[in-house]
Amino acid sequence: MVARGVPAMAVVAVAALDLTESSNWWRDINRSPLWQDRIFHLLSILYGIVAAVALVQLVRIQWRVPEYGWTTQKVFHFLNFIVNGVRCFVFVFRRDVQKLQPEIVQHILLDMPSLAFFTTYALLVLFWAEIYYQARAVSTDGLRLSFYTINAVVYVIQITLWLILWWKPISVLVILSKMFFAGVSLFAALGFLLYGGRLFLMLQRFPVESKGRRKKLQEVGYVTTICFSCFLIRCVMMCFNAFDKAADLDVLYHPILNFMYYLLVEILPSTLVLFILRKLPPKRGITQYHPIR
Repeated sequence: MVARGVPAMAVVAVAALDLTESSNWWRDINRSPLWQDRIFHLLSILYGIVAAVALVQLVRIQWRVPEYGWTTQKVFHFLNFIVNGVRCFVFVFRRDVQKLQPEIVQHILLDMPSLAFFTTYALLVLFWAEIYYQARAVSTDGLRLSFYTINAVVYVIQITLWLILWWKPISVLVILSKMFFAGVSLFAALGFLLYGGRLFLMLQRFPVESKGRRKKLQEVGYVTTICFSCFLIRCVMMCFNAFDKAADLDVLYHPILNFMYYLLVEILPSTLVLFILRKLPPKRGITQYHPIR
């Protein structure tokens, strides 16, 4: 019995040693200033690439339809450029950002792009909602007002929380701020599920021979899945971030966690969506191309 138990114990010991070495590897990278800088600079490069792609696409659209002013498509690409450009700048100087005082400035620089990211993709939900209701001959007059109102409420609440934190920095308010943004992310995820799902089902009912039906189905289906997933992941991660110090994203010594988080919830989704929506609008005969009023 003892002889048989020895191999099993050896296997357990080896597995424990491997787990310890893996844990040490993770911890060593997290504690290394060199690796911290490398990972944050890598994030900066990735954000810079996405920002450049969004800007190039914006310029291409402007050259294609200069007579249409600030359309929904142009604003979407412009906001993508701003969000990713600011992120690029922040991660280039991530170590300096961590030293800024008062501490509320750090929260604003790290969290404001997340709010702008929400606005950017809420604009896409608005566009889909307009298409859906127009196809059903339902008035869309209140949709833009709802879009502006929701965004205004979100920004006012978040800015109010920042101001209170500046006046009296207590941990409960930091948790409340993170949970608020988790709720905002869940709201965005449900918005994509609702209107992306509705538009997808509506397109499915179109005649099979309808021009562009299959391509639009794929476009709406892919973007809905990507955006719903990224906002849901952000919601879950922000909940952990609020209550678990091991999941804190606002510190220098969690570079691997930061890399995985921002890659999954911003960089990869933005890259995929920009690729899927890369088609330029037609020069004339536009029926679903709406200027921002």
